[in-house]
Amino acid sequence: MDWMLDLVMVLLGFVGSFFSGLLGIGGAIINYPMLLFVPSALNLAEFTGQQVSSISMFQVFFASLAGMLAFQRRKKADPGSGALIHRGLVIYMGSSILVGSLFGGVVSKFLSSAAINVVYGVLAIIAVILMLIPNKGQDLQPQGDMPFNKIIAIVSAFTVGIVSGIVGAGGAFILIPIMLTVLKIPTRTTIASSLAIVFISAVGGIFGKIAAGHIPIMPTMFTVIGSLLGAPLGSRMSARLNVQLLRYALIVLIAATSIKIWFSILG
Repeated sequence: MDWMLDLVMVLLGFVGSFFSGLLGIGGAIINYPMLLFVPSALNLAEFTGQQVSSISMFQVFFASLAGMLAFQRRKKADPGSGALIHRGLVIYMGSSILVGSLFGGVVSKFLSSAAINVVYGVLAIIAVILMLIPNKGQDLQPQGDMPFNKIIAIVSAFTVGIVSGIVGAGGAFILIPIMLTVLKIPTRTTIASSLAIVFISAVGGIFGKIAAGHIPIMPTMFTVIGSLLGAPLGSRMSARLNVQLLRYALIVLIAATSIKIWFSILG
């Protein structure tokens, strides 16, 4: 039955990254509950919270790498697109989130599966709230450098990095609202810069997970394969579908899985 598990892991990686590309959110917030519950429900594997967070972290790393490469291709094809990476944001938030995610990845070794599930449960609630808040970012791309509060940027990125490293997330679904509403960064710059910051976060998380162990090699590899197939398709489909309706459906799904996790923790 190993081939069945391999197929399921490919499908889970595909579905999670497809919705990530479709809706522009971090894939880990979708992948974590699927990896935790689906293989177990099918009697194929029983992954611990540590293992699920490790699989998810590797998926985020390769998905964010694919997103960075896709962004670079779009910039070459359309140099005037206006989607500029803010180097100051990437330097301050990237270095801070790198340290935080590395720390969180190592800390996850010493946490129980229940504790990691609690962290995910809290993040899922935050994700639902943030997804319901209308986007307040400016669409215009100002010329020149953009000032921002460096202390807030560093502290927020470090905090996001810790919790993201624990559950195996990149943290984009929290970083983007912070950059838009708190740091007042324009939308296009936020999206472009968050790609680089999340990739840096994933690098730190990867090293943290390697140091912590708990990495199921084959399931991780097949999940990554699925994610590399799903993310580009989701990005292309986003222009053809009513993403807003899908977004609300996903909110319901995330809320339902969060409730299930909280019941399993408190029950």
